[in-house]
Amino acid sequence: MMEKTEANMIERKSLHLELVERIRPLIIDSQLVPGRKVPEKDLCERFQVSRTPMREALKVLASEGLVRLEPNRGAWVTTVTTNEVKEVFPILGVLEALSGELACKYITDAEIREVRALHEDMLQSYRARDLAAYFESNQKIHRAILLAARNDTLTKSCQTLSARMQRARYIANMSEERWANAVSEHEQIIKTLEARDGQSLSAVLVEHMKNKQDSVLRWLSTTQTDQEL
Repeated sequence: MMEKTEANMIERKSLHLELVERIRPLIIDSQLVPGRKVPEKDLCERFQVSRTPMREALKVLASEGLVRLEPNRGAWVTTVTTNEVKEVFPILGVLEALSGELACKYITDAEIREVRALHEDMLQSYRARDLAAYFESNQKIHRAILLAARNDTLTKSCQTLSARMQRARYIANMSEERWANAVSEHEQIIKTLEARDGQSLSAVLVEHMKNKQDSVLRWLSTTQTDQEL
């Protein structure tokens, strides 16, 4: 049973949305195992909430594709399938490409410096082979570019799809070859952003997502079953 601590307690303001923010990372880093039932009772005890906000939170996570709700059987953590990867990554690539093009129009010099700083943090994590820290900086870079596009609809659409693929993208970066290539691609992302070359950044982001997709599909093919991820 999960331990109760003050750190696990949540303020009651927008409770189910705060629960979503707490549970989503547990799914993304596989603390809640893909293909298994969500331990609702344990989570309620961990965060000291009732079943009502918990179930509202699970509905939101279901809309993001991270859990599956089954009548009379509760919520189950979804797996990443080959078909889903082939379906989602191309759309995600187009959305990120658009965000890059728009970001080059609207991003400020201060925001570019912030992205450069995140990139340097990411490189430091890469040299230290700290995958968790690398992945955190990587996600912050993509989010910063997305926010710089100044388009709320684009941001929401991209974040929803990205959440569904974050587990797959994390696993894909575990390959040394893919990791090195991803770093090289990010170098190009930063250079084209600093040059405010929207067309080039758009193309780089499309290729970046395509390479991510290929890497995930190769990984899935070696597992012999989609239920592994």
